[in-house]
This record gives sequence, structure tokens and C-alpha cells, in this order.
Amino acid sequence: MRDPLSVLTDAFTSFVFGKVETTRLPVRTSTGQAQAVYLPTAAPGLGDSGVIIGREVYSGKGYIYDPFQLYGQQLPAPHWLVLGESGNGKSALEKTYVLRQLRFRDRQVVVLDAQGEDGVGEWNLIAQELGITPIRLDPMVANDSGIRLNPLDPSITTTGQLALLRTIIEVAMGHGLDERSGFALKVAHAYVTEHKTDRQPILTDIVEQLRHPEAESAEAMNVDIDDVRAWGLDVALVLDRLVDGDLRGMFDGPTTVGIDLDAPLIVFDLSHIDRNSIAMPILMAIVGVWLEHTWIRPDRKKRIFLVEEAWHIINSPFVAQLFQRLLKFGRRLGLSFVAVVHHLSDVVDGAAAKEAAAILKMASTRTIYAQKADEARNTGRVLGLPRWAVEIIPTLTPGIAVWDVNGNVQVVKHLITEKERPLVYTDRAMTESSVVDPELEWETEQRAILIEQQMNGTSQSTVA
Repeated sequence: MRDPLSVLTDAFTSFVFGKVETTRLPVRTSTGQAQAVYLPTAAPGLGDSGVIIGREVYSGKGYIYDPFQLYGQQLPAPHWLVLGESGNGKSALEKTYVLRQLRFRDRQVVVLDAQGEDGVGEWNLIAQELGITPIRLDPMVANDSGIRLNPLDPSITTTGQLALLRTIIEVAMGHGLDERSGFALKVAHAYVTEHKTDRQPILTDIVEQLRHPEAESAEAMNVDIDDVRAWGLDVALVLDRLVDGDLRGMFDGPTTVGIDLDAPLIVFDLSHIDRNSIAMPILMAIVGVWLEHTWIRPDRKKRIFLVEEAWHIINSPFVAQLFQRLLKFGRRLGLSFVAVVHHLSDVVDGAAAKEAAAILKMASTRTIYAQKADEARNTGRVLGLPRWAVEIIPTLTPGIAVWDVNGNVQVVKHLITEKERPLVYTDRAMTESSVVDPELEWETEQRAILIEQQMNGTSQSTVA
């Protein structure tokens, strides 16, 4: 029973200041009974089938993600956008994700590696570990022993070849082809395809035909031969860059023999190409169409196409349209497109804003690492993130990201095992070594092993 003085004090306080808030009496209980008094709560995960990413920060649960397992149930599309400033763990996430996906026997990955370290792409160590030779596109050595990809490879349909030639020219010129230039290119391609049957047609054949068109090409449209030659001059000059200019040697010959399109991992090393030059979107266009016609097949394999510095794709309207078609087409054949971008403003404010919006819309999974406050607000507005997620993005530490999987938003800490560490961290250890907290290494590794064992127990039918 309360003493009279306390009752009098409370009454006086209530009279002067109004009714005071009641105080909840403490509950004395054992640790075994506390779980019934204070029930733990956590947002639902994405299931236990797929590859390990890490753990949810707030609940501590293991975080498992796989677009192929979730597609059709929780995901309308298997494509994935990764955002964040340098030094926060994007590179580590990409590499461990690919390594873990490759443990499944029905997975195959293509990586466009635009980052260079020590004269090679940053995926070189992983390729070596898997016994794979990267396809290194380098104009400095292409004429000697470099890799060639032929836009006129017979494995690409004639329609695909012509579409690729148009895309290359439009990217280089910065505008679409007019009807006359398009006609000159079409008749040159048709003539070369019809008459070069003893070997693979090459770009030199197209350039030569544009410079010296056949009379029958003009007669077919009842125009003068000099007009056809004039219409094709600008086209010939653009293609000449691939034949005898700064991009020579990479695309002006038959496709290099021995490129293994059945390897579990195919790495296109673009690290020797200037990322800010027109050469990069041209390369993206050629590689994209070449893959579309030679790599994506209806063989029930699940394929991942990972593109670093992806704003080079989305910033060019013509290349963006090409990849937009590839994404729509590939969804039927089990293709997951992974685009890695530093800032969303690089693409949504670029020359291809309309195409960028369409590609971003197809990415049902978005992973956002730390960004500055202004960039985080812009990202949240474009992607429709909840307010709480936008507010914490600037505060995220390396290795922790906001994951939005078709509206299921979680904060996830990426875990890296000791076996993966030397493959994931190369010279970037100076900036990304803090992705894993040293004090939690043993704990996180044990969690990863436990989750992996659980995953193997539920997915034995698909694991190699």
C-alpha cells in the first residue's frame, strides 16, 4: 500500500500540471519465460532456397536470394540493379554472388569486366581459379594475338547482323541512320552475304562494297550508282574505324577459334578500353548482339549477364534499346541481367532517360549501398523506397546494403568466407577491406557455413 505522503504528492501534481502518465510496474521473470512476455518480431525472408548473401542486420537471420527460385512467385522479373559509391562492397558482392551461383550445375555466367588492375581485369583471379581464360579485347594487341568477335559471324542471323551494323553506326554517329544511308548499308550487306560463301564475311567486305557498290544494287531501286555510293560514304567511314582505326583488330576478322561458350564463366575483359570513349558503347553493342545470337539458347540453363559500369549501356539510346530487347527476350530463356552502377543520376539524367526508365522498371531487385544524402533521396524517389530505408542509406557502413526485392525491403550484411577473400579482394583491399568486421569473422563464417549446409539439404537436386 502506498504511503499517504506519496498519494498527497501525486494529487497535488495532478491538480497543478494535469493528470500524470501511469507508470508500468516492472515484470520479474526468468529468461525462459521472457520470450512469451516480449515476443520477438522480424520481417519475413525470401525462403531458404538459393545462394547465401549474408544476414539480415536487424533480425540476424540468414539472407538467401536467388532470382530463378523467386521468379514467378515473388519476382515479376529476374533482373537486378546494384547501386552505390566506390569502396562500399559492390565488387565483393558481385564476385561472391557469381562464385556461389556457379556451385549449381545449371548456372552459367557472362561478365563484362570494365575495371582494370595490374594490366588485367579485376575478374582475372576468379577466372584463373576456375581454369578459364578471359576474352580480352585490346586494340593494342588485336592485330597480333588478340581476340576477335566478328559482327558478321554466320552464327548470327542475317537480320541480326544488319541490326548490329546499324547499332554500331548509330552509336558512333550519335544519331539514327537516315533512309538513304540505311539503304546503302542494307544493299552492301546483302551483296556480301550472298557472294562471300567461301569464308566468313568480315567488315572489310562491307566497307569495300559501300565504297564501290555494284550496279545491280542501284538498278534494283532505279537510282544512280553515284547516289548509292554517296549515301554509303558516312557509313563506310564509321565502319572503317573498326577496320583500320583505333578499334582495329577486334572486329575485322573471323571470330577467334576456341572461345568456349559452354564454360560456366565467360569473362569479357574490357579493362584496356577507355571507359569514357565512344569505343565502350560500341563494344557493348557488339558483345550484346553476339551473345544474344550465340550464347542464349533454349537449353534450360539459368544464365546471368553481369555488366559493370553499366551506365555506358544505359546512357546510349541505341545500345539501351538493344539491351532492353535482350532483357525481354532473355526472360523467357532464363536470363538474369545484373547492372552495376555508381549513381542512379548517371542514367536517369542521361541522354537515354526513357530507355533507362524502361530498363530500371524491369529490375525487380535493387541493392543500394551507401550514398550521400542527396543521392539517396533521389534514388529513393526514383525506385520508390520507403522513407526509413532512404534515411539510413547515407549511414550504411561498407558491406551493408538496403535490399529491395519487389517491395520486400531488408538491411543486409554481406558475408565473405576465408576461401573467397583472396579472390574477392585484390588491390581494392585498400578501400574495401572493411567490408567484413574482423571481430565478427569467426561468427559470420560459422553462420555462412551453417546456412550453406541448410541450403544444400534443401536443394540437393540442383547442386553439382
